[in-house]
Amino acid sequence: MNTEHYALQLAEKVERLKMMMAPYTTIEPEVFASPESHYRMRAEFRVWHDGDDLFHIMFDKETKERIRVDQFPVASELINQAMQALLPLIKESTLLRHKLFQIDYLSTLSNKLIISLLYHKKLNDEWTEEAKQLKAKLVSKGFDLQLIGRASKTKIMLDNDYVDEVLPVNGRNMIYRQVENSFTQPNAHVNINMLEWAIAATKGATGDLLELYCGNGNFSLALAQNFECVLATEIAKPSVSAAQYNIAANNINNVQIIRMSAEDFTQAMRGIREFKRLEGINLRDYQCNTIFVDPPRSGLDDKTVQLVQEYDHILYISCNPETLCDNLAVLNETHEVKKLALFDQFPYTHHMESGVLLTRR
Repeated sequence: MNTEHYALQLAEKVERLKMMMAPYTTIEPEVFASPESHYRMRAEFRVWHDGDDLFHIMFDKETKERIRVDQFPVASELINQAMQALLPLIKESTLLRHKLFQIDYLSTLSNKLIISLLYHKKLNDEWTEEAKQLKAKLVSKGFDLQLIGRASKTKIMLDNDYVDEVLPVNGRNMIYRQVENSFTQPNAHVNINMLEWAIAATKGATGDLLELYCGNGNFSLALAQNFECVLATEIAKPSVSAAQYNIAANNINNVQIIRMSAEDFTQAMRGIREFKRLEGINLRDYQCNTIFVDPPRSGLDDKTVQLVQEYDHILYISCNPETLCDNLAVLNETHEVKKLALFDQFPYTHHMESGVLLTRR
């Protein structure tokens, strides 16, 4: 990580995105830079034992070389502080350190933290008691945290397996429950940029919004202000539960979450199959003129692309410009790009997050 080269690396990404998007638009992308350090809110480290010592390590992807990590400028300052405080305390306990092989951290801008300790052994009541003492020591050092133990088919929570993030979005504090081991946006500052860009891109929209792959409601709740109603789908049960909590916590009353895959929902919309999960929900009651998608790296499958084409406006956030372009090759037949953005979620890597707004031709 060389912060001196960050501006150059970002400029190269912008040019690469423009080149990839050239068949579909000549619009200049809006560019949202990342903080140059301490931008990542999640981090996972392997634990290396060396006699009485133990420390965080990572592996070089190419050489597989083991790299000791005492400080990690990529991760949030809170994670770095926790890394320094945690290991000396674990070293004091033979039980806590024995067969510990990984430590996962999840932090928030609201200064909350989840630490997960992963083991190659069974966890019992004795482990739980020592873990409680460990947590108390960390709390006494000023950490507001949840501590979790994981082993094969075992998960021990001392209190909760979630923390509540608070993001300032267009002058309003949005509450987002984040669940351990579930997807959350890794770069909180750039996530705020994405939310504010999406709100601006859909300002003045009419009717309702359909969202596929809604996660914990990250975009659903922020976009609700621009639409009569939001109908959103998500398959992961923990994310759906977090989304339901977030709806209530933010006093938003026009968002409906359905636990379904995008593929099943496509079949339901087309009347191919009926689903018990849709009992009490009449899809025909929604007048969705806009669809929002933030798919996995594989992009949208062919049937979902066909579904997306039925909407006048398409808001598409992509973590993989290659699959975005694959989808645009079809979407471009019926829609044209009106807005383009690059969100540098992953600085110092080749990964790019981008956003496009398309409107029916």
